[in-house]
Amino acid sequence: MPLLYVPTIDFGPYLAGTPDGKAQVAAEIAKACTNIGFLILTNHGVDRALTERVVATAKAFFALSLDEKMEVARPAPDVPRGYSPVANESVSYGSSRTLTPGDLKESLDIGPVDIPSTDPYYSCAEGRIHFRRNLWPRRPEDLKILLPSYYKVMENLSLQLMRVFALGLGIDEFFFDDKIDKHITVLRAMNYPEQPEAPEQGQLRAGAHCDYGSLTILRSENAPGGLQVRNASGEWCDVPVVENSFVVNLGDLMMRWTNDQWVSTEHRVVNPPRDRCMSTRLSLVFFHQPNYDALAECIPTCQSVDNPPRYEPITSGDHLLSNFTKQTTFADQTE
Repeated sequence: MPLLYVPTIDFGPYLAGTPDGKAQVAAEIAKACTNIGFLILTNHGVDRALTERVVATAKAFFALSLDEKMEVARPAPDVPRGYSPVANESVSYGSSRTLTPGDLKESLDIGPVDIPSTDPYYSCAEGRIHFRRNLWPRRPEDLKILLPSYYKVMENLSLQLMRVFALGLGIDEFFFDDKIDKHITVLRAMNYPEQPEAPEQGQLRAGAHCDYGSLTILRSENAPGGLQVRNASGEWCDVPVVENSFVVNLGDLMMRWTNDQWVSTEHRVVNPPRDRCMSTRLSLVFFHQPNYDALAECIPTCQSVDNPPRYEPITSGDHLLSNFTKQTTFADQTE
């Protein structure tokens, strides 16, 4: 019987480092990844105080005037850096080519921090595409300190999760290490504002979509208008907000790596009820994306003579750019 809900998994036994603890967590995560592609992670070791400071500072940024936020506007559709205003993206179009009105959210994106400027991996032509400079607003001043600090913590948690994934897939624990040591992950602070006017037909806070990369780590708030996942029965189920936890889900690259053994699941962020339309919601989303030249190809334990690879190999960088640009240029399809 497949899981039809998002399970909560205690990460503590893995962090304890015992073989039995690692095996236990790997089995639980593999079950979640096979059935629904989502899980709620508790006892993850991330400093709660840091997360709360980042949330408070991000809220202060989104409270600024639109003119001030636009001073750090995204420089181009294919550059996930800087500010994106409300209804400027359609994640449904980026993921499934489903054309819907722009999502009712605004965001501020940053990429990798502390990049070694003399390393040709980062400074070559392809490297410059993925390692763009981050754009920092004038206010709040501490955002430039807090977001990179949070980025580094999520970077470490992602490394641990990828190692658990490897154990769950029956391969060497460190299989993914050299594929994510120069990753091109985007951290997005995302604000879902009040909705004093009713949304357009089919318009959501974030339309139905799948994520692009290896995994996503979400910190969200318990507020009206939240995250839903489409389960194996085709039903939309709410993802509960568990105190001091993270929601983790798979992206399309992990599904490719596992030959559809693990699932990248469609999800969305719904609007609040009209009687609570002035509710807001702040999320921190770490879209973990492997090295731009990492090749996503079928893992040996996920294929056989009767189950050959279903996807052509593709690099992480090519896969990201093709999908992200669709999501940010959806409006061109209506002209």
